[in-house]
Amino acid sequence: MLKKLLALIVILAIAGFGVYWWLTTPALVSASALPAYTPNVANGKAMFDAGGCVSCHASDKDTRELLGGGMALPSPFGTFYVPNISQNPADGIGRWSEAEFVTAMTKGTSPAGKHYFPAFPYVSYAAMKLEDVRDLFAYMKTLPQAAGRVREHDLPFPFNIRRNVGVWKLLFFEGKPFVADATQSAQWNRGAYLVNGPGHCAECHSPRNALGGIVAAQRFAGGPNPEGEGWVPNITQKGLADWSDKDIAYFLESGMTPEGDSAGGSMTRVIANMAQLSADDRMAIAIYLKSLPPVDGPKRPGKS
Repeated sequence: MLKKLLALIVILAIAGFGVYWWLTTPALVSASALPAYTPNVANGKAMFDAGGCVSCHASDKDTRELLGGGMALPSPFGTFYVPNISQNPADGIGRWSEAEFVTAMTKGTSPAGKHYFPAFPYVSYAAMKLEDVRDLFAYMKTLPQAAGRVREHDLPFPFNIRRNVGVWKLLFFEGKPFVADATQSAQWNRGAYLVNGPGHCAECHSPRNALGGIVAAQRFAGGPNPEGEGWVPNITQKGLADWSDKDIAYFLESGMTPEGDSAGGSMTRVIANMAQLSADDRMAIAIYLKSLPPVDGPKRPGKS
């Protein structure tokens, strides 16, 4: 009887592990899935600026195009170190194929077939149009190489097991492209796309649950700074009710608030990117943000 029980336990364990392995298999985009396409490098630069690549990956604060990485991103799950995404073939992404880049951006899977941790905001990037991702790849091919491989992330067990990110993806990663709202204007849809896709604004401006997933009901409602100290503001109408769309567009260009204050912390890096966008794109973002209904965010410690 004991032997039968042990055998049953072993069988169930093997079956359970098989299900886990199958459910957490990293998704890939094959080269054959990419149709013929002539990239638009100028649009790729716009996606590069909207995506804020420089904010985390620039290894030289004075050079926007040198993407050697190295920045530490502390989190409740450990410290992530931003990788080298320059064209260096040994330390960066210089040897990546276009399909590997599309896979990373839209599936969160590395060329080695492993899950990326969601500190890389592929949850939002997955909403990007395939053409925009390919344009971004073409633009990044024009940027210089930076030498230096970045150290491994410093994450405790069990967060250091990449395979488990597959479980996280099942819970929090939809991986669906942006769909325009036919009831809204082209300008509103452009703003919605930039905010929810390349701009990945929700990644910082939303509270997260104990597993690191965005709290859907409080999307854009601000909360604790995911990088540690400070508080990320509410960008629904709960926080921006007194701002006009022109105020928001000007803030994205200059970093100046309607009260005459200036952006601080990591938002200064975001502003440096947003300032590179066209005035039309900044206004589109403003129009979309002004349309977000007021949502109460988490209560800020020490604030009434």
